Amino acid sequence: MTQAEQTRQPPAVPRSAWNALVVLMAGMFMALLDTTIVNVALPTIQKSLDASEATLSWIISGYALAFGILLIPAGRVGDRIGHKWVFFSGLALFTVASLFCGLAQSSIELVVARVVQGAAGGIFVPAVTAMIQLMFPGPVRGKAFAIMGSVIGVSTALGPILGGLIIEAFGDENGWRLVFWVNIPIGIVALVAAARLLPAGHEGHAREGTDLVGLALLTAGLVAILVPLIEGQDKGWPTWTFVSLAAGVLLIVLFALWELRDARLDKNPLVPPHLFSHPAFTGGTVLALVYFAAFTSIFFTISLLWQAGLGHTALQSGVVGVPFALGSIVGASQSNRLSQRLGRTVLVLGTAMVAVGLIWVWIVLRVVDATDLTNWDLAAPLAIAGIGNGLFIAPNAQFIVATVDRREAGAASGVISVMQRVGSAIGIAVIGSVLFGTLSITSRDPAAIMQAFADSAAHAMAVSAVLAVVSFALVFALPRKVEQPRG
Repeated sequence: MTQAEQTRQPPAVPRSAWNALVVLMAGMFMALLDTTIVNVALPTIQKSLDASEATLSWIISGYALAFGILLIPAGRVGDRIGHKWVFFSGLALFTVASLFCGLAQSSIELVVARVVQGAAGGIFVPAVTAMIQLMFPGPVRGKAFAIMGSVIGVSTALGPILGGLIIEAFGDENGWRLVFWVNIPIGIVALVAAARLLPAGHEGHAREGTDLVGLALLTAGLVAILVPLIEGQDKGWPTWTFVSLAAGVLLIVLFALWELRDARLDKNPLVPPHLFSHPAFTGGTVLALVYFAAFTSIFFTISLLWQAGLGHTALQSGVVGVPFALGSIVGASQSNRLSQRLGRTVLVLGTAMVAVGLIWVWIVLRVVDATDLTNWDLAAPLAIAGIGNGLFIAPNAQFIVATVDRREAGAASGVISVMQRVGSAIGIAVIGSVLFGTLSITSRDPAAIMQAFADSAAHAMAVSAVLAVVSFALVFALPRKVEQPRG
């Protein structure tokens, strides 16, 4: 073998690294599965716990918000003390929280357990990407991240179907609890494997100090904004909701000022302000927030329409999402190859297809009578949106990171991940407010109830479609091409 051929050969990676990757993927599978599996359980949870409409939004938004807020500080703790035990601790907490989600006897207990579950996900997920970076050299790293992308696609796609099957098999009361408990055996096996297979070390590479004040300001600001968005409609928009929104905006401004102060004093800000000196990065972070607000809320709307409105089962609700799930897998499987050939155009195509698909779904909900609505009416538009979602989800972060200097890539990735989760939380809050705020049932006639839900779902889907169109416009802020990592 010539020296040139040896150079082209990917470096050898020990079997232990691939074994460790399996453990890491088990954790990623659990965290992403819980972003979608719960959607089909929402109507049964509402019946079982006599939950309010706002509670349904909190079950999804609380998880996403807690997840997002802890991503950056957890990543920095892992850099300092080692990612293995941060992963182990977060996964252990996630497994225990899943147990308590299923044991909940009231809405408050379930929401608290979901917030803890989301926070636990935010603790261990940064360790997944960090350990892949550390265990795999550049050429092989791409393969490892492609495997992670496939796991993300499969877990999110499998969620609604698995949730529907569980509820169908075990009934409403026990089924929704088992939706959470499915994490427990996976978590226990993954914890045993993590203790044995994950490499220790890699600690001590982060700067000292965690920006606790910044974290507190950001958390308080986001919560102050989310609470009125979720509770406002249910409470009739009293004065405190507007005061809370204003306070939330003020806290976000104070957070930005605090981060600027930390940067001036050469401390370790939670979000490095200099990243936003790149206009394209700023546009990219807004893109991440807006796109995930549109994408995450789609099946919140459809699940509630299909079950609470049209009277279908959880399994039938899960089946509605199959075309989207299959489309996402197909799109994701081709996204890396297409992004190398087409550059940013793959993101343009992806967001365009999502926008077209959601507009088509909105038209169907507006035109087709609710009593005649079937999953076949939504199959084609959801498949188109799913392919677009797959094309966008896998490569979007690398295009946004490419807008900043290479040495800033780690910090930029953390900010993007946070914006994605915050976008999911805000999207559910806004869509839930629109869906329930426009729902007006004036008759006990089943056909009238079905139509009322369909009309409200159309309003909610219109908001998701608008957000998708805005995402399409924001893609053009990103660079046309990105360099492939070499080491």
